[in-house]
Amino acid sequence: MKLTTSTNLNLYTFFFTIFTLLSLFVVQAAPTADVEKRDVFVPPILSPKQGDVWKSGQTREVTWDVSNPPAQITNGIGRIMLRKGNLSTPLILAANFDILKGKIKVKVPLVIDGDDYSLVLFGDSGNFSPPFTIDSGYPF
Repeated sequence: MKLTTSTNLNLYTFFFTIFTLLSLFVVQAAPTADVEKRDVFVPPILSPKQGDVWKSGQTREVTWDVSNPPAQITNGIGRIMLRKGNLSTPLILAANFDILKGKIKVKVPLVIDGDDYSLVLFGDSGNFSPPFTIDSGYPF
């Protein structure tokens, strides 16, 4: 029996199709690692609250609600950053603290006066405080 080019092409197509189908079964049957359970903790910030006025240079206490933490927190190391309007600033007010502590003292930075500041509390995720005012005491 003499094989022609079209016969060879049909054989290649047949074997390629069989190989592809078998590969799909192997991939579907491969065991996968169990997904680790991860709980994201997003404690609401209690202070500062809307209407608060902070003065530059003061030491103020930031507080958040830790009454209902999950059993396993993905990242329990906290960081607090200042936000102005819709933009996070590069100002880190506190870092490397236990997120379950529920409070930490920060020094209010010297910034331009504004009533649209908020804090971002990072641990598992970032959540924002309500907007509050910072008064620098300087006429910028």
